[in-house]
Amino acid sequence: MAAYAEAFLTQKGEARKTLATKAVKEAHPGVEEVLLREAERLIAVEEQLRAVRVAAATGALLVFADALFDAYDQRKSARARLDYDDLIQGALGLLRSPGAAPWVLYKLDGGIDHILVDEAQDTNPAQWEVVRILSEEFFAGEGARERARTVFAVGDAKQSIFSFQGADPEGFAEMRRYFAQRVAEAEAGFETVALDRSFRSTDAVLDAVDLVFALEPARDGVAEPGQEVRHIAHRIGQAGMVEVWPLIGPREAEEQAPWSLPTALRPGDAPAARLARVIADRIADWTKAEKPGEEGWLDSRDRAMAPGDVMVLVRRRTAFVEELVRALKDREVPVAGVDRMILTNQLAVLDLVALGRFLLLPEDDLTLATVLKSPFIGLDEDTLFRLAHGRSGTLWAALRAAAADPAVAAARDKLEALLSVVDFERPYELYAGLLARGGRRALLHRLGPDAAEPVDEFLALALEHEQGEAPSLEGFLHWLVAGETEVKRESEQGGDAVRIMTVHGAKGLQAPVVMLPDTTTKPILDDALLWPGDIVLWPPKRAAEETVCRAARTEARAARDREYRRLLYVAMTRAEDRLYVCGSHGKTAPPADCWYELIRSGLNEHAEAVHIDLARDSGDGWAGHGLRLARKQRGAAKTDDRAGLARVEAEPLPEWATRPPLPEPTPPRPLAPSRPSEGDPPVFSPLAGGDEARFRRGLVVHALLQHLPELDPARRAAACAAYLARPVLDLDPETQAALAREVLAVLEAPEFAALFAPGSRAEAALAGKVGGSVISGQVDRLAVTDDAVLIVDYKTNRPPPATAEGVAPLYLRQMASYRALLQRIYPDRTVRCALLWTDGPHLMALPDPLLDPWMP
Repeated sequence: MAAYAEAFLTQKGEARKTLATKAVKEAHPGVEEVLLREAERLIAVEEQLRAVRVAAATGALLVFADALFDAYDQRKSARARLDYDDLIQGALGLLRSPGAAPWVLYKLDGGIDHILVDEAQDTNPAQWEVVRILSEEFFAGEGARERARTVFAVGDAKQSIFSFQGADPEGFAEMRRYFAQRVAEAEAGFETVALDRSFRSTDAVLDAVDLVFALEPARDGVAEPGQEVRHIAHRIGQAGMVEVWPLIGPREAEEQAPWSLPTALRPGDAPAARLARVIADRIADWTKAEKPGEEGWLDSRDRAMAPGDVMVLVRRRTAFVEELVRALKDREVPVAGVDRMILTNQLAVLDLVALGRFLLLPEDDLTLATVLKSPFIGLDEDTLFRLAHGRSGTLWAALRAAAADPAVAAARDKLEALLSVVDFERPYELYAGLLARGGRRALLHRLGPDAAEPVDEFLALALEHEQGEAPSLEGFLHWLVAGETEVKRESEQGGDAVRIMTVHGAKGLQAPVVMLPDTTTKPILDDALLWPGDIVLWPPKRAAEETVCRAARTEARAARDREYRRLLYVAMTRAEDRLYVCGSHGKTAPPADCWYELIRSGLNEHAEAVHIDLARDSGDGWAGHGLRLARKQRGAAKTDDRAGLARVEAEPLPEWATRPPLPEPTPPRPLAPSRPSEGDPPVFSPLAGGDEARFRRGLVVHALLQHLPELDPARRAAACAAYLARPVLDLDPETQAALAREVLAVLEAPEFAALFAPGSRAEAALAGKVGGSVISGQVDRLAVTDDAVLIVDYKTNRPPPATAEGVAPLYLRQMASYRALLQRIYPDRTVRCALLWTDGPHLMALPDPLLDPWMP
């Protein structure tokens, strides 16, 4: 018994109960109750200790998160920026605000008759709350208007796949119940319309979808309780097919001869890589079809399959995607590439970054070797080896000394030319010049047309960096690499190239032929944070989870699996005519509830069992038993734009299509009246001082005079003070007060009332041609009446001139240009010009005789 007691103290959790039960068999029966009570007590204590650990970890996380969010909010505030969540929460906060909400709702209620919510299944709770508040008065009874107001929501809970954005199909159902109740209370009509008719897919595809999601566990999370997944095909009588290929697994490695040299390049033997090459082979064969009856002939469209007809959908962007893109390019099949890309992972960008690194440190031998092999230089392996082998110093020194070889000399000259300007040109100018002088052509020649988009994004980021930071090559490259910028590619429906996308990215898209190769894996990563109800918990490790955390973890996994199955529904319903299901696995079999097994289980008793040979002439292929659910063509073929396009492209091009276009006419440079031109200094002396503050002061005054007149006079002072206090303006309290007095004095002066009256316009853009000059400018204030037009430009100069004759010629030319343009727009009205000097303030009229000599 003592041995059991000692062992009892070393056990944890449920193991103690088992040990206690075993002990009582060898001891007095009365010991059982004592040991079991002690085991339950210790288990409860351990649960409490776990709860304390989770609470402490969660508290620490919340302290850190609070500081992080505060810092993030301060960064946004300093830059006057909002993120997507700010837009939602800001609108919601405004609608909930006790002071502003009634006024906002009153203004909105006067203009909203109908609310349309599209993709309602992806609407998160905060967005639904905005809809609920906006529609509150819709069902409050009869209002001032007789017109009935409606809420129209379009959504499909089966396609709710954006939980990471807060979407929840149960939230959609809850809001449907809420509006049904509100409508019933208002004694109005509420209608639920089932969207069960599909205009996209053939009946073969839709039958397969219905069969798959008729069984458990596939229907869990897709079909609502008590309902069936049922579709009605609009394209009745058109050919379609769903084909399930046998899975590909690892094959035994070929035994290599002893001491064999690594001279032969062998493609990857991983099952996913082999699957990618087989898919590429099949697509290449399909697009070569010439007549009906061939596998690549689309009977439903009465034409051959084109590359743009094929869409490959994956759950995640894994190495398989890169393998498939490479395999398609090797077979000269046009491919649009992946729908998203990490910019710094693209070869063209890597070459551009390497060149920048060399220009910063020419003594970096490895970087220089990379540049010499890149498309910009293009040295071959032998030349680079001769240059690098046996050198006594750096590779750059060897390159500069080896002038006998013409290729090496040309490389040296090109790099020295770049080094001579790297300290004087901004990153954008440096790279744009390089690409314009043949660099882009070299990149596209080696890497193909897909390199054009990463290069353009690279240049756009170089320009963006200069607008927010001091332009330096080191700073730009660090910012670029650290940012890991992700670029989303827009998939054009009309592009004749194979599209490879994630299922999330393909939402709302479709294709005649859809392939699902990523069907044998499931999401395995759990969220670190748990949400039991409205609270958040963070167990620092799995062993620290107590009862509440374990229950929340179980529910989170169940919700994840339900969305996993809804993602399958979205993937299958992207197919119009054909759906191919395939996959690969490692040494272990795929999970029983993965996509592949769910599809196979649903079709097993309804589809035809067929032998599918994917080997063909390729050593990568395989054969095995598959399933095929097919429908033959029984009606007229569907016509589409691609068939007509193919016929047009098959005809010879007209002569004008191959003739170089005439050079575009060069219009005269637009005259910006408010900017200096001939006779005026292009820049101000850096020794004069005060120019930056003077121009910033002018911009602030202009902005206030533009926006404050639109507000109620009683609110202008507070709005003015709030605007001037913004951190981004960096104004001290004295300057804020002075600017506020100056601006409000202008707006409150009786003599300027007509200038800011309703109907006048702020920052009115003007563009036109007067004589031989093109004029483009912006009038600070424009007031148009029945018989006159008043042009006013704000000037913040201190002190202002005493008379109109003392006005600077630059201002006279500016106003004369505006007057000339507006005289053409309003030939029947008198055009008068004036300058509003904010220091005073006072309005100075500019007589016509003073402006006439400055006419453009």
